[in-house]
Amino acid sequence: MIKNIIRLLFVASILLSIKPAPDLVVVGPPQTVDSNIPILGVHTRLTDEVEEWKIKRSLELVREMGATTIVEFFPWAYYQDDSGQVAWQHPDLVIEHAHAQGLNVIARIGLTPEWARPEETTLNYLGRESYADFASFTAQFAERYQGKVSAIIVWNEPNLAFEWGYEPTSAADYTALLAQTKQAVTAVNPDVLILGGALAPTLEPKGSPWGLNDLIYLEEMYAAGAADHMDGLAVHTYGFKFPPETEPAPDLLNFRRYELYRDIMLEYGDDGPVFITEMGWNDHPRWTRAVRPGQRIEYTLNSIELVQKNSPWVESAAIWMFRTPAPTKSYMDAYSLVTPEFIEKPIYTALQQAAGVSSE
Repeated sequence: MIKNIIRLLFVASILLSIKPAPDLVVVGPPQTVDSNIPILGVHTRLTDEVEEWKIKRSLELVREMGATTIVEFFPWAYYQDDSGQVAWQHPDLVIEHAHAQGLNVIARIGLTPEWARPEETTLNYLGRESYADFASFTAQFAERYQGKVSAIIVWNEPNLAFEWGYEPTSAADYTALLAQTKQAVTAVNPDVLILGGALAPTLEPKGSPWGLNDLIYLEEMYAAGAADHMDGLAVHTYGFKFPPETEPAPDLLNFRRYELYRDIMLEYGDDGPVFITEMGWNDHPRWTRAVRPGQRIEYTLNSIELVQKNSPWVESAAIWMFRTPAPTKSYMDAYSLVTPEFIEKPIYTALQQAAGVSSE
């Protein structure tokens, strides 16, 4: 009797340890985006999404909303080891599913592996001795996803000290990184666009430990020859508490700040395109720079209409942000269009209706 009980317990323990096979996720047949707003894009934030079905569902919802473009972050530090081997599995998932959904992909490359930076430096630290390594990885990325990634953003907000490894922000250094990356990428994939900038809107003066005014930094980029090393400018432009039609001014952070970038571009003879890769309003109830939910919807819709009407040189306008894999438990959650549980917020529905997409 005791032996039978022991056998039953042993069998039960084995059965409990066996996990059911995960549901098979297939990429599916190619889709197309049907939208009245061809410039509409979103920043998808799939970097830390580990489940394939959630990657697929996120991108389906992007297409179903009427967005034609995604901006996605692909961290160099996550993929390449010190032997040069690259773990392409996760980027492959994101790119293949996005391509199947008919979405245009703008990839942002950043973060430095431990082996490519000095000890006791942050992931955002990138010394000149590692520019060639960064450029080499970015070229591998561009070659692998030729025809599926249309543009690559080199780094992120380099005019902020935090985003530049707490080193003094230097437009000359960043321009040197652009130059090496552009040369390496063009050699293997001349069709992909290299986007510079992605500057953080800030009024920090020269000498500030936190960063440098984005307009000053952009002028310094052009003075260092950046126009020769990028095919377009990536722009971050947020509305904060201001309506989208508020006039731009050098001492004001508001949505139309991207127009001031354009003025600087033209001043230096650069008539290239602008890609708004981060934009939007926040409706957190307790953040001092937030607006009410109804205002957020109104401002977002009006801003897109304004860009389409007055700025034909803007190729895309990507809203920050579509969805995160888990709640951030901060005001950042109030930027999203869809919750981690895939609940569509009212702003999602409003954008979908504006894009002329049926919700059925």
